[in-house]
Amino acid sequence: MRRKLYLETFGCQMNVLDSELLLNQLRAIGYVQVLTRDDADVVIYNTCSVREHAEQKVWSRLGELREKKAADPQLVIGVIGCMAEREGTSLFSRYPYLDVLCGPGELDKLPGMLQNAALSNLVAVGSKEKSEVRQVALMGRDTRRSTTLAAAEDTLEMLDLSRSFSPADGNRQAYVRITRGCNKFCSYCVVPYTRGAEVHRPPQNIIDEVKQLAAGGYVEVTLLGQTVNHYNYKHPDGRTTTFADLLYQVHEATPNLPRLRFVTSFPRDFSDEALQAMRDCPRICRYLHIPAQSGSDRILRMMNRGYTSADYMNLIDRARAMMPDISLASDFIVGFPSETDAEFQETMELAEYCRFKNSFIFKYSPRPRTQAAERYPDDVSGEVKRQRNTDLLALQSGISAANIMAMVGQTLDIMVEGEGSLTASKVAPGAVQLGWQKPAARTPTHKQLVGRTRGDHIVAFDADPAIIGQIASVTITAARHMTLFGKLA
Repeated sequence: MRRKLYLETFGCQMNVLDSELLLNQLRAIGYVQVLTRDDADVVIYNTCSVREHAEQKVWSRLGELREKKAADPQLVIGVIGCMAEREGTSLFSRYPYLDVLCGPGELDKLPGMLQNAALSNLVAVGSKEKSEVRQVALMGRDTRRSTTLAAAEDTLEMLDLSRSFSPADGNRQAYVRITRGCNKFCSYCVVPYTRGAEVHRPPQNIIDEVKQLAAGGYVEVTLLGQTVNHYNYKHPDGRTTTFADLLYQVHEATPNLPRLRFVTSFPRDFSDEALQAMRDCPRICRYLHIPAQSGSDRILRMMNRGYTSADYMNLIDRARAMMPDISLASDFIVGFPSETDAEFQETMELAEYCRFKNSFIFKYSPRPRTQAAERYPDDVSGEVKRQRNTDLLALQSGISAANIMAMVGQTLDIMVEGEGSLTASKVAPGAVQLGWQKPAARTPTHKQLVGRTRGDHIVAFDADPAIIGQIASVTITAARHMTLFGKLA
């Protein structure tokens, strides 16, 4: 019998990739994906522990399944990813109807675990007794996946290598993992404990995977890592492939791939060689997402980030000197323990100096098992956090608006991602428009499409949906909020 699977993903691009690879494996053994959990007999949540809000969503989802499980005891419910690793088997006491727990370092075991859970539930229903057999695969609090495993012998590596796709799927964008885990141990972050130590994949495996995608018609590939630019593969013969080396090699090996991206970068390790690779390789997008987190040197030390605000701004200066057209994005945490008004002002000044395309701004929330939660009292009030969040968002919104206004009149290459429903017919005060006219009534061959520039700006324009998945030249005619509007060149 084909089992119907509902899989919901929370969190970062790494989780998105994990879910995609798991779906490949599960489809191969007879699972079919459904769009709602009401239609499913297997429900899986791929979870995130980086922000408290993401965990609260999962708590809510699991609570809502209580009645569904009571009505259908054969339903298999699984929690995978970082929250499963962080919470561990304590989740069973809170949700006794949960069947499967699997951490991100053990996902290669999930297909077998789901099969075992389904069998256990079936036997329990037949005997009219509650199943007490749970499937658990976690690294454990003090165990981190070995960095010395030969990747070809690492079953988690096989999860990446086993990816399958069909041009008929219509997908034209893909993620390719180059590293797993993290060694940075930023004081606020749980990722090193949930995803384990850094493991760098062999460069040839990465190149082969990207080549396969390019040959299959993919237009854009994004290289992924928790700290992607920390990639540093040690070959058995003593050679080393750096992140810059990898960029050059992937670019050279895939001349038929129009676009290559990477996320997310760590400021301390971004070399001039990597910037030169971005500059020298025309198909590498000149977009850099590189979280600053704070503009205060004292707060950066407490965060264990390993750089100063001056170091960070120097990197931004070097990037812009090599590539004046580079697009930059950042992350910030406001209200970190003991952060003063003056230190928050230093963050505002750094954001003003760097003029980011956009920033992801978060109010600090202590995460269990992190050094910040154990060492520092969460002593900045909620009201102050909210105000600082609002102030930094307002500053960034103004910078973002100025950035996109300067793009009106330019003709840009756009990766067309799909249909949209944005409008520039009412342009906000202070926005810019150039010869904008409300489009004629749309027809099946004349719809609004949405895509992204090489610098990750969102663009909406009218065109035939047949060009979805292609790169189109679009002249920018208007800018509103965070969106550009245009027409086919």
